[in-house]
Amino acid sequence: MVESATLVWPDEAATQTFAQHWATQPALANAFVALHGDLGAGKTTLVRHLLQALGVTGRIKSPTYAVVEPYELDALNIWHFDFYRFNDPREWEEAGFRDIFASPGLKLAEWPEKAAGVLPVADVDLHIRTRDDSSRSVTLQAHTAAGQALLQGLPGATA
Repeated sequence: MVESATLVWPDEAATQTFAQHWATQPALANAFVALHGDLGAGKTTLVRHLLQALGVTGRIKSPTYAVVEPYELDALNIWHFDFYRFNDPREWEEAGFRDIFASPGLKLAEWPEKAAGVLPVADVDLHIRTRDDSSRSVTLQAHTAAGQALLQGLPGATA
């Protein structure tokens, strides 16, 4: 059963507030979140705020060219993927991505549609759309029990 929620982020502060809320959710520690949206929609901005809220310090860069940026915290491993330039399914095996997705930790993937067919089912598909007034419309779809737990109690969410 797919559960969903819709939010509006009027500005970047709302994105940060969402990230701070999500960072407190225990289910996030082993979740796979697929981030969808056009260029400039705010996927990387969300990831930066989320990683900062989880305790990552220092520069948080987009993994557009590296495909993945790992982050190690005391109690949490995080992998931030950007599949925008991903076009060879053999790279999935060669780079060890299957092993990463099978291991504990948080996986955040931008442009997951570019790796369709090799990615596992996301716990949450998060779609960000820019609106005419520069706010963001955000739709979250949970596909697993962990995903459903992440959708519970979202401030300002509508079903």
